[in-house]
Amino acid sequence: MDTYNSSINKLTDELSRLPGIGQHTAQRLAFYLISQPRERVQSLSEALINARDNVRYCRECMNLTDSEQCPVCSDGKRDHSIIMVVENPRDLAAYERTGRYRGVYHVLHGTISPMMGTGPSDIRLKELMERISREDIAEVIIATNSSLEGETTAMYISRLVKPAGVRCTRIASGVPVGGDLENIDEVTLLRALEGRKEL
Repeated sequence: MDTYNSSINKLTDELSRLPGIGQHTAQRLAFYLISQPRERVQSLSEALINARDNVRYCRECMNLTDSEQCPVCSDGKRDHSIIMVVENPRDLAAYERTGRYRGVYHVLHGTISPMMGTGPSDIRLKELMERISREDIAEVIIATNSSLEGETTAMYISRLVKPAGVRCTRIASGVPVGGDLENIDEVTLLRALEGRKEL
């Protein structure tokens, strides 16, 4: 027998489909949302639909944005000759929190992982190489995670970038092996960036 009615069960089931949300957390969120004023729930619902309908990839770096270019790419004060390559938008946000990196980014939206069936054509490498061929790029900083997939992707990118005559560096290993950039503190990220090595 179900303890709750179908509306609560349906809401809990939908919330539990979100990454990192188990059944208990989903139920707690469902109870919280039900207890909120209708206007607050309506506002959340509209924000979700608005983001889903309007967020797209930046035409330059593949970051998520609701305009043609993300705020980083459209910032004329940034050094557009240096591109930091990251796995996902969360990694970009982690470096932006340091407040010290003044170049631009390229978001791959994944890594090369033969075990998971993800090859070079499944991530945003083609767009990176197009940027390098049409822009005056001095350096590509590879800031993928220190995992097997991150290292594989870094080596693959370096083999693509070097023939174009662009300096290719890798963030230093101050980032622990197996660590995700989004969970690393700002000081460690800065040290990794400053200690980057030529590939």
